[in-house]
Amino acid sequence: MRDLRRYARQTNARLLAGLFALVFIVGLGLIYIFYGPGGAVTGLVCLLAALAPVLLIGLALWVMDRVVRRANED
Repeated sequence: MRDLRRYARQTNARLLAGLFALVFIVGLGLIYIFYGPGGAVTGLVCLLAALAPVLLIGLALWVMDRVVRRANED
C-alpha cells in the first residue's frame, strides 16, 4: 500500500524546490543578461529580502505544528 501523505509531502517539496530554482537561476540569469552583474546582485539581494518573511512564517508554522503534535501525543 502507498503512503499518499508522504507522496504529497515529497511532491510539494519538489515543486517548491523547482520554483526556487526557476526564480533564482533563470530569473537572476535573465537579469544578468539584460542588466549585467550589478543588476544581478541587486536582484539577488531583493529576492533574499523578499524570501526572509516567507521563511519566518514557514518556520513559525512548522514550530506550531510540532508543538500541537507533541501535545496530541499525550
